[in-house]
Amino acid sequence: MIAGQQRATILRRAVRVTVAASVGFYPLLYGAGLPVAALYALFAPIAMGLLSAVPGSGPQRASVMLRALPPALVLATLGTLLAVDTWAAVGGMLVIGFLLAFAAVAGPRPAGIAPGLQLFYILACFPPYAPDALVQRLAGLTAGVLLLAALEILLPDPAAPSYRERLADALDEAARGAGPGGVPPQRLRAAGSTLRLADVPPAERPAGAGRADRALEQAGRSARRLLDQLATLAEAPPAPADPESAELLGRVAALCTACARFLRTGSRPPPAGKLEEAMRGFQADRVRTASGPPGERPPLGVLRRQSRVLALAESARMVEITADIAVHGGPTEPAAPRALFWYAELSTPRLWARRVLGNVTFRSVLFQNAVRTALGLAAARAVAGSLDLAHGFWVLLAVLTLGRTTAGATWQAVRRAVAGNAVGALVAGALVIGLGRHTDVYAALLGPVMLVAFALGPLLGLAYAQALFTIVVATAFAQIAPVTWRLSEARMIDVVTGSVIGLLCGLVAWPAGARREVHRAMAGLLRTCAPLVTVTAEALLAPSGGSRTAPETLPGVHRLRLAEAAYAQFRAETPADGESDRADWHAVLIAANHVLLGAQWLPRFGLRPASGATDASAAWARGTASGLVAQTDRIARLLTAERPGPAPRTAPGSAPDRDPPTPLSVDLEVWMTSLAHQLARIESSLTPTSGTGPPSG
Repeated sequence: MIAGQQRATILRRAVRVTVAASVGFYPLLYGAGLPVAALYALFAPIAMGLLSAVPGSGPQRASVMLRALPPALVLATLGTLLAVDTWAAVGGMLVIGFLLAFAAVAGPRPAGIAPGLQLFYILACFPPYAPDALVQRLAGLTAGVLLLAALEILLPDPAAPSYRERLADALDEAARGAGPGGVPPQRLRAAGSTLRLADVPPAERPAGAGRADRALEQAGRSARRLLDQLATLAEAPPAPADPESAELLGRVAALCTACARFLRTGSRPPPAGKLEEAMRGFQADRVRTASGPPGERPPLGVLRRQSRVLALAESARMVEITADIAVHGGPTEPAAPRALFWYAELSTPRLWARRVLGNVTFRSVLFQNAVRTALGLAAARAVAGSLDLAHGFWVLLAVLTLGRTTAGATWQAVRRAVAGNAVGALVAGALVIGLGRHTDVYAALLGPVMLVAFALGPLLGLAYAQALFTIVVATAFAQIAPVTWRLSEARMIDVVTGSVIGLLCGLVAWPAGARREVHRAMAGLLRTCAPLVTVTAEALLAPSGGSRTAPETLPGVHRLRLAEAAYAQFRAETPADGESDRADWHAVLIAANHVLLGAQWLPRFGLRPASGATDASAAWARGTASGLVAQTDRIARLLTAERPGPAPRTAPGSAPDRDPPTPLSVDLEVWMTSLAHQLARIESSLTPTSGTGPPSG
């Protein structure tokens, strides 16, 4: 069911495209007597307003369209010149099809405008070879784009909150959660869920390769982790009064408020490093009091609360660093641990080069889609040219609009499109037979038919959209040249031909889309991070005089970067292609960060038993760590469709329900308990019996 706000957006878009197409088409055809220019003025708004899903507010879309106008003129010129020969047009289609589809690596706006740009080459590259009509084509194209851009500004859609605004709102909620009185846990977790990219409009997702977008995405994950930690702290059993924890929480609240203001205004950043200095002092006091005589040590409940407070302060520190990078373009102080902020000191050209080169591989779904699109369009152009199909550009249009990133989704789209076109062809044929050559009637019908088609098509579904668009095409072409019912027949043949080509490309070339790659990358991340749990536990169980060296985390950081790239690719797919995947990928990345941060921090600064752990407490810690590793492997097997191992008899999540034998590192216990809860939530989102698990994030 489409919500009222979405219906209003679809209606506004239909009005904009209809008005722009009509204002360009009628004067050029009936006033200036330029049918070619009129045709391009009609299709330009359709290409950029309907075929192109350009995200953003009205001014944002208008800006994208105006910047896309020069490339559109170049593509129309190339198509006109290469139409001299079928194989020249096919070669041009292969190169242009790949480059425009691969532009998705630059983010949602270039990806959104690319299909419309494809259409300008497609329209121009078909016979007749008419270089003398080039001026008319360019004039009509320019008029259509300018009219649509103007209407995007005059009749805009409401602007969605930017990701920076969402992050600032979430940090305000975190500040209230860390302050006196707190906030209900459900409200804190709900605030964190607003930062999942699955719930953010494509135009506002931090999807670019530059430092600012990378930092915003990382800040969103850190803020979501902070909100979850605050919710967990609120759910914990009451502990005795602890002024030190209250003071550190107050510093976290102040930092969250300052970061939220900083993100909104860009001025007066929070003092760099103050929270880290307070954290070091807090931990030093903990170590001193926990190492004192048994009668003077704080109660276990206080130590646990302090550990949770220190962990959430670390998350707040991550937010502080990433917000600094997002606003300034780089950290104002050295970012530590450096491995997690590898992008902070790289130049923008190097980051973009890494993004592009990193996607020039058959493991990249963006590269896969670009190759598939280019091959499909080139094959369609070759078939249409070789068979001399009338209005053969509809073959390519079918490949362009019906292709999906998975073979199954393509088949579903093709079935609906063919059914819709069959009905539309019958109605259009009857219309042409009934009206004959009464051009004035077609002229009166075109505007209302376009408005109905562009408004109801998206609301009712693909089959209706294809049927209604067939009627629009017949009504428009009947005014440019005499037509018969065979126009509907030609469109039906062309759409079926294009559908078959698109379906074959989907079956032959990487039919699983980004879903398989993101599953593989996340499973690899979990398997690489899992051993760090055992290594970190052993480091914390060592006597106080033992080694303070953190385990090697670079392999985990490398896997984290690969998983982040796969996640970005997955989010670049259309919602229909990934709608059946309900895994909370954001939570997987958060859990991996939790492991990597703990492995870096705990061996060096975490509390240790004063004289080593007892056999019972060490066995508890090792058993819990082993259970976490087993659960991580189980999740990885679920991700890769392998047979999962049996669930551990003692779930790691049971740790909060009973105290481990003492002495044991409280920081280790809290760290493993938090990880157990995160893994349990991830596994529930993957298990089919969970039913109502969250949508893929």
